[in-house]
Amino acid sequence: MEWTQMIIPIVSSFAMTFSVMPLFIGYFQMKRYGQSIREEGPKWHQAKAGTPTMGGFVFLIGILLTAIWVGAWQKALTPNLFILLFIMILYGLLGFLDDFIKIFKKRNEGLTSKQKLVGQIAGAIVFYIVFLMDGNSNVLNVFGFDLHLSYVYGLFVLFWLVGFSNATNLTDGIDGLLSGLGIISFATYGIIAFHQGQIDVLLICLSVIGGLAGFFPYNHKPAKIFMGDVGSLPLGGLLAAISILLHQEWTLLLIGLIYVVETASVMLQVAVFKKTKKRLFKMAPYHHHLEMSGWSEWKIDLIFWLVAAIISAITLIIAL
Repeated sequence: MEWTQMIIPIVSSFAMTFSVMPLFIGYFQMKRYGQSIREEGPKWHQAKAGTPTMGGFVFLIGILLTAIWVGAWQKALTPNLFILLFIMILYGLLGFLDDFIKIFKKRNEGLTSKQKLVGQIAGAIVFYIVFLMDGNSNVLNVFGFDLHLSYVYGLFVLFWLVGFSNATNLTDGIDGLLSGLGIISFATYGIIAFHQGQIDVLLICLSVIGGLAGFFPYNHKPAKIFMGDVGSLPLGGLLAAISILLHQEWTLLLIGLIYVVETASVMLQVAVFKKTKKRLFKMAPYHHHLEMSGWSEWKIDLIFWLVAAIISAITLIIAL
């Protein structure tokens, strides 16, 4: 794919998402379908109650359609492209069901954690099987060194996809944060895919960038619509799958550092509270701790985006 052609999937996905999103928002507003806000969260978040959600559904459709038609045009409809779309659709479906039950069925809880975990693991198993059938080996890239793990690598794949799927879900807690971080993360992997000549993976990255760029104008503070689990779960699953297909697994620890920190803050909060009955942070994930310490949402967004961009640039220098 030439440089001049790389703009096409971005524009295609952007146009589909940006043009359809107002209709989606309008429908949710008309039906009074909106996000419920946790009472234990920052009090000022209560003003967001009723804001339309599930915006991820729109950009996932834009990504899917773009990947298929551009993939056909570029003759890039490969097993890699289809397995990435499979992960996106399956994890998106899990998020959709979770959002749907909470919003349309008006229940406080959607899918149980166990139900989501089973679906995520099933998707990761299918990904691993296709990964092996396509001629890939059980070799883990650990900071540039190949570690031969035999079928133990399959356990790593399960942990990687499930872990980062949940990590991006936890990160999606304030207006615009995950959509901005996602653009940075997928742009970084797009550069690596282009450098490796993996056009199928590059196409997915470009399509996601366009979709998130089309979503961001409606999602930045003050958000007109939230992403929902339908959007946040598949983004993490895609990033993990892409890092594996590019054989650059270790890079996700840096490119996805914000996601790792957000997840670690929740785990530490729970562990410390269980042991001491005291809170390590004012609230977890960490972005809520910063909010309750007086940081504005825009300040958190900009600092987190800057950190992600700098670390991603450093990762590219090391990896390429």
